[in-house]
Amino acid sequence: VQLQAFGGGSVRAGGSLRLSCIPSPRTLTQYAAGWFRQEPGKEREFVSSISWNGNRRNYAYPVKGRFIISRDNTKNTVYLQMNDLKPEDTGIYYCVVDTSSEYVTGTWTDWGMGTLVTVSS
Repeated sequence: VQLQAFGGGSVRAGGSLRLSCIPSPRTLTQYAAGWFRQEPGKEREFVSSISWNGNRRNYAYPVKGRFIISRDNTKNTVYLQMNDLKPEDTGIYYCVVDTSSEYVTGTWTDWGMGTLVTVSS
């Protein structure tokens, strides 16, 4: 599955962005999905995940309470609403899918190319 992430950009601290992940050519409606990010000079880290039906969601501690992951299976899209952004949220955000499971297992089979988010102070 090819995953395209959209919605990155540059904002000031306190601002918001919404990322979208759209797969091609398959759908992701029956798979768990999520987001990772990689800050400059650091390892890639988990941000959030969601089960196929949206009933189970997980967040990394640094983003809990500020980011909201969701999905619209009628549009075959996974979203990451990012609020109250901080400079430390800067990085490339990657959409991921696990085509082997409906629920999050910690294994991700497909990774997108990423979209850059820059938060200035």
